[in-house]
Amino acid sequence: MNTMTLWHITGWEFAALAFAALLVGFSKTAVSGANTVSLAIFAAVLPARASTGVLLPVLIAGDLLAVATYRRHAHWPTLWRLFPAVAAGVVVGTVFLMWADDAIVRTSIGAILLLMAGVTIWRRRTADAGQEPEPESVTSRAGRVKARSYGVLGGFTTMVANAGGPVMSMYLLSAGFRKLGFLGTSAFFFLIVNVSKLPFSAGLGLIDGRSLLLDLALVVFVVPGAFFGKWAVNKINQRLFEQLVIAATVVGGLQLLLR
Repeated sequence: MNTMTLWHITGWEFAALAFAALLVGFSKTAVSGANTVSLAIFAAVLPARASTGVLLPVLIAGDLLAVATYRRHAHWPTLWRLFPAVAAGVVVGTVFLMWADDAIVRTSIGAILLLMAGVTIWRRRTADAGQEPEPESVTSRAGRVKARSYGVLGGFTTMVANAGGPVMSMYLLSAGFRKLGFLGTSAFFFLIVNVSKLPFSAGLGLIDGRSLLLDLALVVFVVPGAFFGKWAVNKINQRLFEQLVIAATVVGGLQLLLR
């Protein structure tokens, strides 16, 4: 990418990116999936492909804060089950980025996000009260198939547009995770996955010295967002938490499709 264009953003455009960075911090410690709005803002201010390289270090900063906050609540058996499928999805996403243009990337990710939200809403409406599966249920054969399917989709979407959050949110909700387990598991998941994406993104020319300088200016806005999210999550009950996650996913998917 031509990162020289990163030096020519206006004050209003930088303000929009700063707000998006603040929202990243909030999403990492409160409502996972809300950073799809950040993704859309970055893609609106910067070229879509270039935006993924700038956003990635900002997301990693948010992941570090989330891990520091919720590290004791991670469910590691779920993480180990997901990682092989996610790795496959990242490789597929890297190949996809080698030929796909911005329009194809946006349309593909938007459609996947809406599909995931639709599946989760359908599951919630058809399930009997009190019969949601617990995290341990993912050890069943159906649970393993679901983990692999969501893992590949999550790896693909996180590689091509940093949009794996909503996909994994849908998986963790469908597996019955409560708030803290959800946030702790997703925190470690995305820290590990996002760090592993760095060499791929750099190899594709999406990250370089100029993009990292812009990241340095944006990371400072992640911190207050994370602290606000940590305060807010204690005020949100489980049902509202799930509704906010699904709503954020739908909004992000629609923004990508309608741009």
